[in-house]
Order: sequence, then C-alpha cells, then structure tokens
Amino acid sequence: MQHYGDEPRPPAALSLPSRIVVTVVAGAVTLAVAVHLAMMFLHVAPPNTLSKQHSEVINDYVFPEYEQNWKLFAPNPLQQNIAVQVRAQVRTEGDDRLTTGWTDLSAVDGRALLHNPVPSHTQQNELRRAWEYYLNTHDAQNRTSGARGELAERYVRRIVMQRMSAQWAARGKVEQIQVRSMTTAVSPPSWSSEKISEKPRYRELPWWPVTADDLPEGAKIQ
Repeated sequence: MQHYGDEPRPPAALSLPSRIVVTVVAGAVTLAVAVHLAMMFLHVAPPNTLSKQHSEVINDYVFPEYEQNWKLFAPNPLQQNIAVQVRAQVRTEGDDRLTTGWTDLSAVDGRALLHNPVPSHTQQNELRRAWEYYLNTHDAQNRTSGARGELAERYVRRIVMQRMSAQWAARGKVEQIQVRSMTTAVSPPSWSSEKISEKPRYRELPWWPVTADDLPEGAKIQ
C-alpha cells in the first residue's frame, strides 16, 4: 500500500467528492478568467457588433474597478489639475437661507489616497470620471441634448449628496447644490523656460434643486 504521509496527495488519490470539488472550483476559476478577459477585450477593442449590442453590460463590468486609461502614453499628456468643488443652499430651522462655503471634494479624495497604500479604483476615479462624463455630454453653456446628459447630471448630484448630505443636513434642509471645477496649470520643471499662468480657472454649473432621488439610500429630505 502506498503512503503519502504529509506530502500533497495527487488528484487520483483524492476521494470522489474531493475530485468533484476540485473540478468544479477549477472550472469556475477558468470560466471567471475567460469572462474577465472577454469583457476587457471587448472594452478596449474597436467598436464592433458584439460590443455595441452588449455595451451596457460591458461598461457595468469594467467601470470603475477595471478602467483602462492610457493618458500616460498620450502624445499630449495632461498638464493641468482639475478640482471639483461643491456648496449648498440650506434652509435653517429659523427659516433663513444659508449658502455654505465651497468644499473641495478632489482635495478630500487626494488626502484619503495619500494615506491609503492600496486605494481602490473607485476612490481614484469615481469623482474624476463623473466630472469628465458631465463635460462630455454638455456644451460650454451647460446645455445637453439626450438622456446621457441627464444621466450625467444625476450621477454628479448623487455623488455630491452621498458625500456631503450628512454634513450639510446638520445645518438645516438642503434645498439646492452647486458644483464647479477649478483648473490650475501644472508648474513646469525648474529647468524649463516655459511661462504659464498660475491663476486658476473656474467653471460654475447652475444651482440644482435637491430631490429624493439625489439622496443616499435610506435618507429623506427633511
């Protein structure tokens, strides 16, 4: 009789139930890897019939955890920092309307990432991608046509309220919110003779009324 002692037992030496479990696990892992590779391939490949037909499923799988971003290798890499800032109009218990100061959500994200050795893609990309999505669906006058623009607005509002509703609600009923971006140029290296303006540029969006759909799950308008 062959004895294996403490050495790993080969698959043939396993019991039938153990072999079934190993086979099922191996099959599940293989299927998961195949699905992941297929999703990523369809996402980065040129548009085709399959990727267009299943674009919603593909995007839901890819974003935000598996986002592909090749700007590092672009001919014209980004040379500016864009910060997303928010404020609110709050109705106090004394029926006064209070406008809060601006809160820099990008700076909050930056501080959280600085002390996180393994930040998620959601931490890194949620706010940035939401703002890019808004810009890509609106013109310079913040006008949009179509459902994608309305979806972008709702997405931005929900992110803002998810992060700020508790803080603002402590001061009263949140009636409206406003979002703006602050764009500043990245300073050139010390050896460069390039001259750039360090003055920030702002883009303010109109005031948006807050609805129940904008609040985090379970929260209610006061």
